[in-house]
Amino acid sequence: MAQMELLQDIQIRKAKGQDNIYYLNDGGGLRLKITPTNSKIWEFRYTFNGKSRKTTFKTYPTVTLKEARIKRQEYQTLINSGSDPINHIKQIKEENIFDKNGMFINIANEWLDKESERTKESTHKNKLRAFEKDINPFLKNKHIKEIAIKDIVNIIEKKQLQAHEVATNIFTYLDNLFRYAVLKNYCERNILADIKRTDIIRAKPVKHFSKITDPDILKELIVSIYNYNGGYSLRNALKFVLHIPLRAENLCNLKWSYIDFDKKLLTIPRELMKVKDLNFDDFKMPLTEEVINILKEQQLFTSHQEWIFLGTNNRDPINNESPNRALQRMGFNDDKKGRKIRLHGFRGTFRSMIETLDIENKFSFEVKERALDHQENSKVVRAYAHKSDYVQQLIPLMNFWSDYILILKN
Repeated sequence: MAQMELLQDIQIRKAKGQDNIYYLNDGGGLRLKITPTNSKIWEFRYTFNGKSRKTTFKTYPTVTLKEARIKRQEYQTLINSGSDPINHIKQIKEENIFDKNGMFINIANEWLDKESERTKESTHKNKLRAFEKDINPFLKNKHIKEIAIKDIVNIIEKKQLQAHEVATNIFTYLDNLFRYAVLKNYCERNILADIKRTDIIRAKPVKHFSKITDPDILKELIVSIYNYNGGYSLRNALKFVLHIPLRAENLCNLKWSYIDFDKKLLTIPRELMKVKDLNFDDFKMPLTEEVINILKEQQLFTSHQEWIFLGTNNRDPINNESPNRALQRMGFNDDKKGRKIRLHGFRGTFRSMIETLDIENKFSFEVKERALDHQENSKVVRAYAHKSDYVQQLIPLMNFWSDYILILKN
């Protein structure tokens, strides 16, 4: 039976507000409510499961008479199919909100906010940078349920060509994000759960640093460094690393507070070393007489500052690359002739030469490794090593090496 329609547009337009609310009926449960302030509100009344229900379709003319009738028909169809229109619309709205929250960009922002509460600021900045530069451009317009393994693989493969470590971090970030999404019911499963990181990310190529192991070339290097006239901090930093083979980051950022002249000892906080495991003691290295002489000379220039080896502005520490550029200027940049070395190569030179020179096996493997702060992975060995006083064992090793450097120098 056709729906009876009583209203006409002209009738609605001419209707004015009165002292009391009144209604204009269109039949089939649809009516227009006219208020004293002349607001015209569409109402739809119906019965569902024996109960009277009422809802609104916004105001006229925002919703026209034709649109209101279409809405009435849609609601009547729902009623006929056994659905309460009010509950149905409420459910759709909730699903739409949840679906919006399920967009990857929204979940990522939510997860990153949570992460900021439990990670260091510097670490969190790296996460934000990875999402902004490498992840969001590919996933921000996707719902998390739409993301496939191939999308993740595409991101990681592109990144590992540029920065292997960042690619590894991206895998970890996305794995943790999907775990969070499952927990919050944004998706049903973590698509990375059954994937090993090594299935996507190739092993990082081993980087071999050039080192000098020919005694004649090493002698040239030592003499060149001691006679270098390109700046006192650079000269003394290079002299220092000849005797104590620190990593570039640790050498260039040495502070006077790490030096104990009375105990003839260098101490670098564990968190500043490459191996940051706080189960290990701070890095400690005995200072030979020649190293103390180098530091005493450097004191003349920088004892009033925090850093031992200052950059060109005489305020900040020297840049990690400055010593490498100095070595190039000295002519130590020819790999084919065995004359190339960078800061990290001093560690390889020390380890190789000590192995060659220690013909009587005076120094244990563990002590040689400890001089480079190479830590044992085995928990059992680490437990014993932790209790050992390596400083006393390092004294004869470092004196032996320092004496050898001075013999070649002279």
